[in-house]
Amino acid sequence: MTEGIENKVVVITGASSGLGAEAARHLAKAGAKLVLGARRMDRMTALAEEIGLSQDALVKTDVTDRTQVQALVDRAISLHGRVDVMINNAGLMPLSPLEMLRYDEWDQMIDVNIKGVLYGIGAALPHMKEQQSGQIINVSSVAGHSVGPGSAVYSGTKFAVRAISEGLRKEVKPYGIRTTILSPGAVDTELPSSVAAEGVSERVAGFYKDHAISADSFARCVIFAMSQPEDVDINEILYRPTRQE
Repeated sequence: MTEGIENKVVVITGASSGLGAEAARHLAKAGAKLVLGARRMDRMTALAEEIGLSQDALVKTDVTDRTQVQALVDRAISLHGRVDVMINNAGLMPLSPLEMLRYDEWDQMIDVNIKGVLYGIGAALPHMKEQQSGQIINVSSVAGHSVGPGSAVYSGTKFAVRAISEGLRKEVKPYGIRTTILSPGAVDTELPSSVAAEGVSERVAGFYKDHAISADSFARCVIFAMSQPEDVDINEILYRPTRQE
């Protein structure tokens, strides 16, 4: 299931842990040429050593800073002369009821989950347009399909990712560019640790302990979407643990 992945240049944001790191592991085994971005260089350095990736392919990247995201993609171009796949994975999930008025967390989610995706698209799209090929993979969530108590802002950002991705899909058809939304449910990552609201963090942690599945599930979805023939465009994969409602 890894046909067509070898030697593809793949850029991943949020690559220091969780979904991004696991995708990097699988793609490295499949022969992709990786360029990784995240804020935690120590974690990325350890990952690079694990998968045999050059330190030149690591770029400290805060996706809320457009210039840093551009520098990440520019590194891929300088190393490999192209970018074939952009995986906009960085995200956070500080859930809380609206009545708690956690304004800083609202701003943070909008900046990372929405603007970070837009900056990734903006950095990669001109190169893909010039190449007349490429694939942009944006990470949404089951919360981008349904809203529950405490998830209003988080769900809003993930609905936005899906709306942006659908608009992108329609706009890039003339250039042969593919677009994919990956919408996972509860996956075993550090995402629940971003929940700090009293009473909510304990509930979310318990839910993930009881239901979360391995991040390997996400990596396999990435591999599936990427390995399709160039005339097949996998636009969205929505999945969750079998036990998750």
